[in-house]
Amino acid sequence: MDGNSQHFGTLLRRRRLKAGLTQEDLASRTGLSVRAISDMERGITSRPHSHSIATLADALGLDESGSVELAMASRPRGRTPGAPLGARPRETQVQPPGRRVPRQLPHRLASFVGRDAELNTLTGLLDRLDDRPGAVVISAIGGTAGVGKTALAVQWAHQVADRFGDGQLYINLRGFDPSGSKLEPADAIRAFLDALGVAADAVPAQADAQAGLYRSLLAGKRMLVVLDNARDTDQVRALLPGSAGCLALITSRDQLTGLAVTDGAHQMTLDVLSQAEARALLNSRLGSERASREPAAVDQLTELSARLPLALSIAAARANASAAHPLEWLVTQLRDIRDRLDGLDAGEPAASVRAAFSWSYRQLSPPAARLFLLLGLHAGPDVTAGAAASMAGLAEQQARTLLAELSRAFLLSEHVPGRYACHDLLRIYAGEQARGQLGQADRLAGLHRMHDHYLHTGYAAAMLLNPSRTPIALPPPQPLVRPESVTTRAAAMAWFEAEYQVLRNVIAAAADPASEASSDRHAWQIPWTLVNFSDRRGRWDELAALQRTALTAAKRLADPVGQSRAHLNIGTASIRMGRYDDALRHLHRSLRLFTEIGDHVSQGHNLLAIAEVLARQEEPGRVLEFAERALALFRATDQEAGQAFALNTMGLAHLQLGHDRDSLTCAGQALEIHRRLDNPFGKAESWECLGRTRMHMGEHAAAIDCYRQSLRLVRELGDRYNQAWVLERLGDAHQASGDRDEAASAWRQALVILDDLHHLDGGRVRVKLQQARA
Repeated sequence: MDGNSQHFGTLLRRRRLKAGLTQEDLASRTGLSVRAISDMERGITSRPHSHSIATLADALGLDESGSVELAMASRPRGRTPGAPLGARPRETQVQPPGRRVPRQLPHRLASFVGRDAELNTLTGLLDRLDDRPGAVVISAIGGTAGVGKTALAVQWAHQVADRFGDGQLYINLRGFDPSGSKLEPADAIRAFLDALGVAADAVPAQADAQAGLYRSLLAGKRMLVVLDNARDTDQVRALLPGSAGCLALITSRDQLTGLAVTDGAHQMTLDVLSQAEARALLNSRLGSERASREPAAVDQLTELSARLPLALSIAAARANASAAHPLEWLVTQLRDIRDRLDGLDAGEPAASVRAAFSWSYRQLSPPAARLFLLLGLHAGPDVTAGAAASMAGLAEQQARTLLAELSRAFLLSEHVPGRYACHDLLRIYAGEQARGQLGQADRLAGLHRMHDHYLHTGYAAAMLLNPSRTPIALPPPQPLVRPESVTTRAAAMAWFEAEYQVLRNVIAAAADPASEASSDRHAWQIPWTLVNFSDRRGRWDELAALQRTALTAAKRLADPVGQSRAHLNIGTASIRMGRYDDALRHLHRSLRLFTEIGDHVSQGHNLLAIAEVLARQEEPGRVLEFAERALALFRATDQEAGQAFALNTMGLAHLQLGHDRDSLTCAGQALEIHRRLDNPFGKAESWECLGRTRMHMGEHAAAIDCYRQSLRLVRELGDRYNQAWVLERLGDAHQASGDRDEAASAWRQALVILDDLHHLDGGRVRVKLQQARA
């Protein structure tokens, strides 16, 4: 032990105590052992390594002069080794240690566009770091493959690089890499130590000591650390800075929820580009002159590429490689779903949408991978946990767990609570993989369970909306199908509202004879479940189209029940749209079929539908005839609800014939039956009939009361067209009673609904409003 080592040890101890640190604290900050610190302070270690001195200086927070003093104290005194005896020691020039400033950011994309909100959010996090100097800020950018996570991180890092004067570290962790081999945290730390100027022989042997040294070198620094393409939380935790002034920016195809929970990381999920951003990216890649020549083709390319930056870039590269061809040529190639992923492949893994998706898919657990493949066969655009459970033959809680795994991997997103979706390219990829990896029997079983899930849930919901409706016979659902629980009318309307587009897609696939999902029985029965919902929402064009699909499917099956129901439903939709000739043509066909199969209850409803057409054509005598025939059928089959509807129709016929008292009697009897059966739609119809009769009798106050009762019920049912119908008549009653303001208010409300439904009745209401203003 020489005097120099004692001098260094004394200085080190004095500096440590001045900083208020124990030997254990200093060891933790530097990554050195407590024994090493103790040996240096006691002078046992005579020649500490220069890098250890630099690390100690940083950990103690020494300024440049303090760092030089500590380094000088470690130098040997006396003659310089190799000098002659008696020679004067030469002076040694000491430079402040550890001053390398890393600048590791990759180049940013010249074609980077958009993402203004995300860039502003990241800058806001940096501002928070400035406002809270004691904090370490961690931000995790998540998103699906090819969505532009790295491009965003690098773009922002370059924008704010000047605010990190001590440097920027960057590393690709290869969490989702074609090789399947992620970078180990220890390897990443060694790479960072090298970037920070640590000599190879100064790197501690133990991984924990290396991590401690890495954190020590960042202590007191203003450093940006970009950890790109992380597999999971465990891979990045050791790489996070441990002291104030640093910001860690992480990208991953995993949500990294653990970092948010334990480290307070700010999570940002990156979605596909907006239409405007996607168009701007293509303009940048293609050149604005070429893009402006074919704006429609540019818009189609953005949609065919699902507005995914990777796909858009590949599409642009292919277009540029074939500059002599119009963009429409590429659009035509990509339009075929079966070839789209081939068209978005530039020939190498980093420029292939299919390859990019595969790196995420390979990380899934086997049960999650199977569910992902089955969802590739789902009709879309989204799915609930219940539907996913039925399709995969799982308990709902199991399905929720797997959906959460798929969401963490950004292969799905829970875009609204309880509903999961993915963009079109991921759906195509999942379907492609399903056809390649699942056997045909497994695929068909999953599709059959999907159909049964929607059919049986929809059937229960439809019967809640209209309990008096003549049911259809359904075979039991496939084993492991778990229809969703729908127990109230409000829940039934909400279920149909949420699943409407899904049901339309399921019907279209089931009705396609060339589709693996083809099922003619489901193609007519699922549309049957939608009738009352579509009618109350005023979606008559769509209702008629779906019922025509049902009719075609029932004809292929030679199923007279399916054909008769479809004809009746097309007729009903045609009445609502004022297409009375079409309505009568279909209603007479359905009546003939119901008669042939002996379905007397459906015959009765069919007769009432014909009577409704005749009422609109102002043929009250024939209306009464058809309604009385229907009443006889309902009485013969003991159908009370049908009897009430027939009585109400008779009441309307009597009203048109001028038989006011008979009208009141029939409508009143109908109302009593509907009350006993608790049929809100029937009660609303009866109140409306009573209101019209009272109005005809000049009893305006009584008419207003009846209409209000009817209006309350149809609003509760969500029946928009009948709301407008009753509001118009309520306005008529107010006008007749002399209350023009209330009349105009009711008509305006009716007109809003009718215009929204694009219904011809809006013209009649508009005339009433104009006359009221005049």
